[in-house]
Amino acid sequence: MSSDIAQFKKDSPMSGTLRMDRMSHIWCPGCGIGSEVNAFAEAVKRSGIDPDKLAVVSGIGCTGRVAGYVDFDSIHTTHGRAIPVATGLKLANPNMKVVVFSGEGDLTGIGGNHFIHAARRNMDIVVICNNNFTYGMTGGQVTPTTPHSAISSTTPFGNHEYPFNLPFLADAAGATYIARWTSMHSRNLIQSIEEALSRKGFSFIEIISPCTTLYLRRNRLGDGVDALQFYQESAVLKHGADTREADIDFQGKIVIGKFVDKNKPTYIEALDNRCVKVVGDDYELYGKTVPEREAEEKAEKERVAARRAAVMAEEEKKAKSEKGVTKISAKIPVKSAAKKTTTKVAKKVAPKTTAKATVTKVKVKAKSTAKTATSKVKAKTAAKTVAKKSVAKTPAKKTRK
Repeated sequence: MSSDIAQFKKDSPMSGTLRMDRMSHIWCPGCGIGSEVNAFAEAVKRSGIDPDKLAVVSGIGCTGRVAGYVDFDSIHTTHGRAIPVATGLKLANPNMKVVVFSGEGDLTGIGGNHFIHAARRNMDIVVICNNNFTYGMTGGQVTPTTPHSAISSTTPFGNHEYPFNLPFLADAAGATYIARWTSMHSRNLIQSIEEALSRKGFSFIEIISPCTTLYLRRNRLGDGVDALQFYQESAVLKHGADTREADIDFQGKIVIGKFVDKNKPTYIEALDNRCVKVVGDDYELYGKTVPEREAEEKAEKERVAARRAAVMAEEEKKAKSEKGVTKISAKIPVKSAAKKTTTKVAKKVAPKTTAKATVTKVKVKAKSTAKTATSKVKAKTAAKTVAKKSVAKTPAKKTRK
């Protein structure tokens, strides 16, 4: 068994970012969290961030399990307390890049107070919110984002509460980076997480994701594939859209894109600026002096750029090595396969068609034969009748004596 796990770790492309000894995971088939974690891991690789300087914090719920699967320093904390724990990590070590990865109930329900104040303070953390409109692990209750009329275990006749518009909430509270995607838009999500990791301030990324077991099934919306199809058809890309217009109705249009991207001093920077202004040169800056911090940031940017270049070079090398395989597989397009299938079906159907044609021909021949025979009989009968009539009309010859 150990050799199988070792081989699994070796072969998996996520072996450097996920704890492979904890696979397989607990998420349901069709759940969007798996693809989101994969996008997060890919974004971390591309960002060039030092994994030893990255921490992931999550609360309770299905998404809260993310902290246990990523191969970074991580904390699986109590319900609703992921953001204050992340804030404590950032204040204790300002050089640490801290990411909160949790669900909408954990972050904006019981943790809503911490969410708005971290955004107000512009804490230098990244918050990734998996929004599946339900408390998936605890029974499918209504959440702060459940759309109007959607059914949950606590709203069996449809939700009558007014749901949060999370991008608008984050914008009003003071977040400096706000984006929304669905779990189907993985490429956009990777790029968005990479942007958030490379900047300062409170960054918020909402991901609309299917909960197959309790939300989709209870509302009779199909499975995970149906949800992804719906996201594809209903998503409307609007970069820079007014967050006040980003509401989500039940099975309505979903506005996606990057809505906010601005700069303002982070909590620590604002603290230093204020204290220097009031106290003067006697104030000891939080952490390091400005020149020291700037020098460290410059060196870190150079290291990040070097790591990103190495990752991109590795991907390019891999793409070149797999180019031949791609060409071989490209020789069998979908259309050709369809033609082959059609030919096989035609071959199977052909004998039946021939048999029908043969039977038809036999029937036609039989009918024509019967008609011919009938006409012959009629001809003979007519000939006999004519002969009898001619005999009757002809007078008998006198016999010589």
